Amino acid sequence: MSALPPFAPGRRRLLAGALGAAILPALARRADAAAPISGVRPADWYRTRFGEFEITVVGDGDLDLGEPAAGFPAHPRDDLAQLLRANFRSTEKLVLPQNCFVVNTGRQMVLFDTGVGYTRPFGPHTGMLLANLRAAGIMPEQIDAVVCSHGHIDHVWGIIGGDGKPNFPNAQVFISKADFDFWTDEARGRTDGWVGVFVQGARRNLLPVRERLTFVEDGKEVVPGVIAVSSPGHTVGHTAYVVQSGNAKAMFIGDLAHHEVIMLRRPQIEFAYDTDPRQSAQSRLRLLRMLAQERIGVMSYHFAFPGLGHVAAEGEGFGWYPLPWGVNL
Repeated sequence: MSALPPFAPGRRRLLAGALGAAILPALARRADAAAPISGVRPADWYRTRFGEFEITVVGDGDLDLGEPAAGFPAHPRDDLAQLLRANFRSTEKLVLPQNCFVVNTGRQMVLFDTGVGYTRPFGPHTGMLLANLRAAGIMPEQIDAVVCSHGHIDHVWGIIGGDGKPNFPNAQVFISKADFDFWTDEARGRTDGWVGVFVQGARRNLLPVRERLTFVEDGKEVVPGVIAVSSPGHTVGHTAYVVQSGNAKAMFIGDLAHHEVIMLRRPQIEFAYDTDPRQSAQSRLRLLRMLAQERIGVMSYHFAFPGLGHVAAEGEGFGWYPLPWGVNL
């Protein structure tokens, strides 16, 4: 009797049965050994080149502000919900990232804003700046300048640690005089409501570094490569900052706009935590027009991480075009 050919039907059936008997238990074991869902969030940091500079975006965690309409009480609720739904955003709650930017100019390490700090008033998933800085390979003592957009809770409360000492022991601190005076006013700190709470925290973080604090001025250089741009309204002395290296130009906008859908598509909307909502809207519209016309890059504190991209004039407002991953700003 001649031997069966290599792929005779009978032999194929025998092979299939043997392989099945061997493979199925192995697959079952693999299923049993599947790793559990970790739920662990990776460190929030991202790095890109910017001219001769290097930008590292470091997250301080997310602020859950609750129902979106609460942040914009004067705006029609239906329009707000429709706008969010059309852009695939939650209509149930407003969550704002905190993107702190470290610009390495080659001569200095400049940190823009500092998050909520050790008190973590918005929950355990905030106050992550120091941990994420270290994850990005940046030590707090390497920071030469802390540049503050304004004196609110989520921007300056990370200057001083729980031990009462500066988190950035070698850094000069920069802020507008108008904001320093407003948010360190002792009498205002005794008032009820969120303003009093914000003042108490600002005093705890700004007064201990008063001797190393410098006031910024509109149009003046803060450190080489960084220019202050007055943009009042959200606070009395809110300041944006232009960062420039060669032909590369971007603006750290602080709280000029908190949300890339709501406040770009409706640039004249009024935010609940603005000191002067109408002035804030005017500053926003003025600078957004400039950013769009001059194609200046945007470094946003509260847009979706990592908050880098461009704005373009579209209809009655602006569109947000985030920087593709791995592309330099």
